[in-house]
Amino acid sequence: MEIFGIPTALLGSQLLVGLINGSFYAILSLGLAIIFGLLNIINFCHGAQYMMGAFVAWIALTRFGINYWVALIGAPLIVGVVGVLIERLMLRRLYKLDHLYGLLLTFGLALIIEGIFRDQFGISGESYEVPEALTGGVNLGFMFLPIYRGWVIVASLIVCFGTWYMIERTKLGAYLRAGTENSQMVQALGINVPLLITFTYGYGVALAAFAGVLAAPIFQVNPLMGSNLIIVVFAVVVIGGMGSIMGSILTGLGLGLVEGMTKVFYPEASSVVVFVIMVIVLLVRPAGLFGKS
Repeated sequence: MEIFGIPTALLGSQLLVGLINGSFYAILSLGLAIIFGLLNIINFCHGAQYMMGAFVAWIALTRFGINYWVALIGAPLIVGVVGVLIERLMLRRLYKLDHLYGLLLTFGLALIIEGIFRDQFGISGESYEVPEALTGGVNLGFMFLPIYRGWVIVASLIVCFGTWYMIERTKLGAYLRAGTENSQMVQALGINVPLLITFTYGYGVALAAFAGVLAAPIFQVNPLMGSNLIIVVFAVVVIGGMGSIMGSILTGLGLGLVEGMTKVFYPEASSVVVFVIMVIVLLVRPAGLFGKS
């Protein structure tokens, strides 16, 4: 069976690849949007923190025998604590300065973190086995769906929309948003705003690490895996609107599908289609599709 002259198996497989990539774009851009929207920090070491999540899971499995499910929770917590230390010791001094200072600091941190892992593990990459419970696949008739890839999509959607709900629909989210807009008023109500800000950055970093653990069984665990992805993720954030939580989620998923379809109809453009869309969106709507001027 064919659609537009293209076998449905090929079309379905590329849609799946696009949706998987879009899931990673959504989680990573969500973390960036949270950190920028609530802290006004452009976190350029987000890709390095994504890579750290994958490496923590790999080290936990190969050296300590800690399985995937424990690493899926433990790695984001460990990397999130590292993020808390970065916020406490470095970023806190930059909140009242121009965004450029935060970008330069986090870019430098990304180079340092990447350099440390390259020195320790090289750049050849390490493999991470798919957990036994998620091996195999399901025959959908028109294509074969690996169970682990289906899990990645479901887990990403749960985390993304759960995060959106927490920020937009709960009392904690209201405190976070109010604390970034008028910290003095919120502190007058007895709420520890600096602690909330630290929690926000740590949570954004933990999202990157969570994505890294999900990616470990699909891609090779490599010190360069974050730097290869972060530029595309920044483009996703710009298209969705800097600081827009829902914009990051929907744009990440949508652009992943667009990228997958481009590989079917015009493979040569698949690596640049996201940036072409970014240019068009910035020309028509500089604040992004879901952003506010």
